[in-house]
Amino acid sequence: MTVDAKTFMHRVANGTEYDLIVVGAGAAGMAAALFGALEGARVLLVERTPYVGGTSALSGGTTWVPLSQYAQPGEDSYENVSGFLDRAVGEHAPKPMREAFLKAGPEAIRVLTAGTDVAFRKCAFHPDYMADLEGATQCGRALEPLPYITRHLGDNLKLLRPPIPEFTVLGGMMINREDIGHLLNRFKSPKSFLYTVKLVLRYVYDRLVYRAPARSVMGHALIARMLSSALDLGVNISVETELTDIEPMGKGRHRLRLKQGAIEREVIATGGVVLASGGFGRDPLKRASLYPQGAPDYSPTAPGHTGAAHKIAENLGAHYGTAEDQPAFWAPCSIRRRKDETLAVFPHFVFDRSKPGTVCVDQAGNRFVNESLSYHEFGKAMLNSAGKANPAYIITDAAAIQKYGLGLVRLGGDKLEPYIEDGYLIEANSVEALALKLGMKPENLRASIDHMNAAAKTGVDSQFHRGETVYQRANGDAEHGPNPTLGSIEKAPFYAIELYPADIGTAKGLVSDANAQLMTAQGEPIEGLYAAGNDLNSIMGGTYPGPGITIGPGIVFGYIAAQHAIARSRAEHEEVNSTAA
Repeated sequence: MTVDAKTFMHRVANGTEYDLIVVGAGAAGMAAALFGALEGARVLLVERTPYVGGTSALSGGTTWVPLSQYAQPGEDSYENVSGFLDRAVGEHAPKPMREAFLKAGPEAIRVLTAGTDVAFRKCAFHPDYMADLEGATQCGRALEPLPYITRHLGDNLKLLRPPIPEFTVLGGMMINREDIGHLLNRFKSPKSFLYTVKLVLRYVYDRLVYRAPARSVMGHALIARMLSSALDLGVNISVETELTDIEPMGKGRHRLRLKQGAIEREVIATGGVVLASGGFGRDPLKRASLYPQGAPDYSPTAPGHTGAAHKIAENLGAHYGTAEDQPAFWAPCSIRRRKDETLAVFPHFVFDRSKPGTVCVDQAGNRFVNESLSYHEFGKAMLNSAGKANPAYIITDAAAIQKYGLGLVRLGGDKLEPYIEDGYLIEANSVEALALKLGMKPENLRASIDHMNAAAKTGVDSQFHRGETVYQRANGDAEHGPNPTLGSIEKAPFYAIELYPADIGTAKGLVSDANAQLMTAQGEPIEGLYAAGNDLNSIMGGTYPGPGITIGPGIVFGYIAAQHAIARSRAEHEEVNSTAA
């Protein structure tokens, strides 16, 4: 079934009623819509950009939901994970919100996977980021979406947000961690060679026959599965559609004003409105007032989360949380201008910072952080450096860049000349010459590298304790010792890439009760108005305890909001019917 979501509003009459209206089509919004549709509700999903998926479609898609059906019996417990979150989050977010998440999470995942095409598998080994805290686990909480073949979507494939080009190969083939391992070993292992041949042939076939890749992985696969399910369940989808106003009508009913191109319509939500528009990260005024000083304008997130829906909600009495550790989640990113003049903002999550043969330094050439910390903690260290490490540099040598890559330089032997020519990659034949090119004292950079070389031999980083937790070691090279994250930097030429502390999503959001229903500053619920995803104040309080702590709660609070809203809608219908009788 082909759905023309770009002209949907043309076919909607003013005053059309829906049980549930969801604003924003990232993972949280699409989940809320699916949960509503699974209850038999009439659902409208509104997205202001041309694509569904938001930043979730560009992400790894990891979904942190403890105690789901994918966890092995006895490997975790409510008390264990609750204690872990208490220690990780503390007073940065209300405990009742975490409790609501933990209690509803397993059921949300069960309902979603039983009733839709959404499918996960437990990450075999994906430690919590705060691995040194009591209650942390190495697997069982982080779920990853299964790859998905999308050919049956036909023209609806155009609704899916395209992946970041730099995260694909061969001009558009999406790959995940498993694929990368086989691609790198294709000439070393018969199994990997056959895997690679099948992967590439399937991609070529799809491009020839369907003119588009048909295999979707990671966050893109999660969104593709959600889109397929939404179409099957009859969710009405309208893209390039802007929410311009919400008018309360009493008893939790709301009239929404929507604009799609030149077409304006008024529709009514009888059960609830779920705001899942992705936060305010693209609002320059809120960035200036709510982000820490020195946060750059660069961000690898999808467009669309302008905070416009927040302003409407604030006019209805909603307000932002105040106790968070950070107003956003951070990651060190490098930037490069593409051939089409768009800007690539590349997040340095795990593929280079934790690999042997790298070191990160501030503008003076001094180490300032444990390089193998989570990307959020690394970004915090950059922002907390009083400008000394904003921007910072990641340094490597010829041997490591050949083996592991560096930023946009792909691992496995990418040609370096284009990156050097446009200034993305800075090259020098000695450490001292590289320091001079970077405007830092040669003796400082030399001292930083000498320390790393000494640590590589002993396996002990006495300066910042790199590679001492299971999470940090997991992101190194398991075949390298004695510490999988520590390697020497000795073989010329030497290379550097500039890093910026970019936001990858907002943590500060609108305050709700445990039903995801927004509240006024006086603690009163705003009946029928909900939030999920980055529109909802982070239950992690701006901390980042584990992988997928944005998508996981986004899906679960989409479930909580939809359940509460549909129950309200049913109660209203029953009241109307009894009155009529």
